[in-house]
Amino acid sequence: MFNRRFVSLALVALAMSGCASVPTPVSIADNIAKNPSLTTLNTLLNQAGLSATLQGSGPFTVFAPSDEAFKAVPAKTMDDLAKHSDKLKDVLTFHVIAGKLNAADVKNSSVKTLNGAEVALSKAGEFVTIDAAVVQSADIQATNGVIHIIDTVLIPPPKK
Repeated sequence: MFNRRFVSLALVALAMSGCASVPTPVSIADNIAKNPSLTTLNTLLNQAGLSATLQGSGPFTVFAPSDEAFKAVPAKTMDDLAKHSDKLKDVLTFHVIAGKLNAADVKNSSVKTLNGAEVALSKAGEFVTIDAAVVQSADIQATNGVIHIIDTVLIPPPKK
């Protein structure tokens, strides 16, 4: 009897401790909003009206430029994006692909972004790149996809 009660209490304690350490899954937009290294991206997504899209069902893969990546963009370019919401949306959607793509699943290939242009994905060992950007933090899971933080803001080619 003592052993059964002890085992029951131990199982309850284990179950409760497991629940406390598991983060509650949230959407891509909510993950970006709570990440301190993605404040610029969060502001721009809200400005462009794209946060609602990234709270939708997806799935999406977002290659999210860090705040440091945005600091490297010339001020003139950032001012131009702030004045032209269509250009801002093009840049932001150039960082998103339809479907969920974890780092382990990346193949050397070209994929179409939500803005319609293609990007080159490649993987060498544990290193994943998208065009000229390197993934710094991979596989941030969300209820509607995955986020990979990158070190460069990607600028899409001009539309024809």
